[in-house]
Amino acid sequence: MRSVELFTGCGGLAMGLSHAGFRHELMVEWNENAYATIKHNKERGLSHVHDWPSQHADVRDIDWSTIPGNIDLVAGGPPCQPFSIGGKHAGNEDRRDMWPEAIRAVRELRPRAFLFENVRGLTRPAFSEYLRWIKTHLALPQIERLGEENHTLHLARLDARIDKSLYELAVIQVNAADFGAPQKRHRVIITGTRKDIGVRPCLPSPTHSREKLLWDQWITGEYWARHGLSRPKDDAIQAYDSQTIKKLRTMLVPPSGEPWITVRDALVGLGDPNGKNNHVRQDGARVYVGHTGSPLDQPAKALKAGDHGVPGGENMMICDDGSVRYFTVREAARLQGLPDDYMFPCSWTESMRQLGNAVPVHLSEVFGRKLHTELLVADKRREAA
Repeated sequence: MRSVELFTGCGGLAMGLSHAGFRHELMVEWNENAYATIKHNKERGLSHVHDWPSQHADVRDIDWSTIPGNIDLVAGGPPCQPFSIGGKHAGNEDRRDMWPEAIRAVRELRPRAFLFENVRGLTRPAFSEYLRWIKTHLALPQIERLGEENHTLHLARLDARIDKSLYELAVIQVNAADFGAPQKRHRVIITGTRKDIGVRPCLPSPTHSREKLLWDQWITGEYWARHGLSRPKDDAIQAYDSQTIKKLRTMLVPPSGEPWITVRDALVGLGDPNGKNNHVRQDGARVYVGHTGSPLDQPAKALKAGDHGVPGGENMMICDDGSVRYFTVREAARLQGLPDDYMFPCSWTESMRQLGNAVPVHLSEVFGRKLHTELLVADKRREAA
């Protein structure tokens, strides 16, 4: 199935969608370093990457009419800084707000489906009206904003025409760890399907859980055995897990699904930093309030881009001896689901910024497969009609 992607970054969303069965017709990224990462891996001939039609450009300059034929999916992660809790909270007043461009792509390409990812800060009360404008305009992309009309006035016009909507939407807040990412990364997914294809957007169910991880760690001990470790004593249980574990110990059967993937799980076989393959130690990590790193036996804190690629403790790991160090680029790439042969040609700081901005491959693949299945259902219905 044919897709177009905006705000490609270093390729996490694109990789997941490629795994899910989508073939990219165009991928657009304006940041020179992120584009260089994509280009570098294309030239190296990586699977799922060698034929990516990436373009170094500003999406505002793209003429979508140049893409021939029907597009099945428009996807992207519009810049999150305007809505991030760690940002300036300027929302739609921030010049980096690219939601209007995401909606323009939907309007001009009329894809059968779309999939957009953003930070959960977008759902804060301060942005509630703007989020409603985003959702309503995605449902009615054909009704353009006029001249200097602000989003509030435009929303009123959209509301009056809601019966003419072209798309049905589904919006969900997710934790990427619940979908197999070794990272507690809270995001908002906005997806939609065109009404005329006859299938409604259906959200995938979580595949992994904290409860199943705690069961494997503290009920059966299977987790520690798998890693060749002695089971810790109960006094190592975190206070915030104690009540859940107490409840689990009364259960006769384990929770359904798979356990959360931990940092230790994600880094199996990688070994200590060896100076090769982006697995290079970066000095300078230290602990202070709010900057404590990610424990090995939980999913990592959400990797963040930050001004210098190393905000807070999100990009540090707590080692078995209690010391902390920064994740190497290779380790961070594993936390985002990128394969070990996916290389980052830029500096450690720039590479960590790209990884902090990326969509986890695990998350995009799960949602991509769900959309792919829905579109196949639509195809079969059309053929049977």
